[in-house]
Amino acid sequence: MSRTAIFIAEGFEEIEALTVVDLLRRAEIEIQMVSINGNRTVTGSHGITVQCDTLFEKVDFESLDMIILPGGNPGTKHLDEFAPLKEEIRVFDQQKKYISAICAAPGILGRMGLLKGRKACSYPTTEDQLDGADVQRTETVISDHILTSRGMGTAIAFGLAIIERFQTAEKAESLGHAIVYKQ
Repeated sequence: MSRTAIFIAEGFEEIEALTVVDLLRRAEIEIQMVSINGNRTVTGSHGITVQCDTLFEKVDFESLDMIILPGGNPGTKHLDEFAPLKEEIRVFDQQKKYISAICAAPGILGRMGLLKGRKACSYPTTEDQLDGADVQRTETVISDHILTSRGMGTAIAFGLAIIERFQTAEKAESLGHAIVYKQ
């Protein structure tokens, strides 16, 4: 079974995080909701509080197949300021392990220099943070081992693209059909 983790900070975008969690669990892909703030309870940018599965300090990164970063304000800023997470992202990049980011979070990867020479997308007002990327304006972009997406409105497409990475296009399409996505 594939193992993924989505990293949650105060002020995360609820739809972007929870849609991905829901879809991956429906597809039977393991996903841990990981708090970076030392407390399993985290409140999103629109006042929705969630209980994460675990804390950053307890994550076994070697066993993970993908790191997922949701957007949100100030959630993205908090993820970007959390050096231990960025260190793990660098390791994943060096090992060509999967990294996925949506909305403003692809800007973290851009500022880290991980998008140079790759296609990527992000929330329209953060496209200037995709340093060195060939900026696209599609729902999702897969470039090597990095998957990016544009925002809350593309959260389902983002989740289905992750499912396609670990399973098949047919499985992702079947799940999309089951949830009445783009009928």
